Amino acid sequence: MAAKPLDETARGVYIISATPFTEAGDIDFDSTDRLVDFYLDGRVDGIVILGVMGEAPKLSAAESLEFAERVLKHVNGRVQVVVGVSSAGNLNLKRLTDKVMTLGAAGVMVSPMAGLKTDEQIETYIAGAIRDLGLQVPIVLQDYPQLTAVHMSASLLNRLFAHHPSLKMLKHEDVPGLRKLAKVRAAEAKGERRRISILVGNSGMFLPQELGRGADGAMTGVAYPEMLVGVCEKFFAGDVEGAADLYDAYLPIVRYENQPGIGLAVRKEILRRRGVIGTAALRAPGAALDADDHKELDGLIARLERRLGDLAQPLRRLRSAG
Repeated sequence: MAAKPLDETARGVYIISATPFTEAGDIDFDSTDRLVDFYLDGRVDGIVILGVMGEAPKLSAAESLEFAERVLKHVNGRVQVVVGVSSAGNLNLKRLTDKVMTLGAAGVMVSPMAGLKTDEQIETYIAGAIRDLGLQVPIVLQDYPQLTAVHMSASLLNRLFAHHPSLKMLKHEDVPGLRKLAKVRAAEAKGERRRISILVGNSGMFLPQELGRGADGAMTGVAYPEMLVGVCEKFFAGDVEGAADLYDAYLPIVRYENQPGIGLAVRKEILRRRGVIGTAALRAPGAALDADDHKELDGLIARLERRLGDLAQPLRRLRSAG
């Protein structure tokens, strides 16, 4: 069963999935099933596969399709699945897109090819990708200049979304990016183009502030998806302070996960400790945690558990009084 196609109303948490591997480097499909169940139990609104966190560049075309097919089959339409299809070649991009859309994906995520420098180059590339994918394919446009070195201004993003109706969502990952997000939303408020969905990445490092600037939720891959869901639910319910308090409890470990070089290894280790995946292995080449990293992680997890206990105390007192 396929979920409905992605559109501009998308909201909430679209978790970026890891790709589990065995110690030998093969895809661990049993862990993949558990990981999907873990995300669904966390009440996410969508799952994004074959992104940066999914180590997509390390997979062959056949492996990418096999992994996507396994995830889509296990999700079975319960939430929307978005597939990262970015490629240096449009033919490869189209082949994977055609296959995953047939399998029930709700849309695909595309990032501008690395090396594009001018607005004209970027607009030409995006227009060509949309043409080759087909106008009926819903697209998430990923704005991640830290990885691609492609810088898209707010004015350029506004033009792209105004000219291309199949662009449904902006994955906003520029840093600093709060003013840019606000400018994109301001264009909608002025009636310059339709409203789009904006989900934010960067490990949720600025999530409360980004929600305050008009983001519709998060699209990132922290190992505690329940935090993202809880923060978004509280914020959208009007409990802005409660959302910030919950976020603050997780912030030290979210920051630790966000370390360049070993961040993905940290996330996978937390997922392993939570019983979700069998190993924390990254496909080579990839970092591994050392003894000091594990010790620091022990302390951060223990601290998080204490903070969550502190946050629960007022609720326990209210229940006791009732």
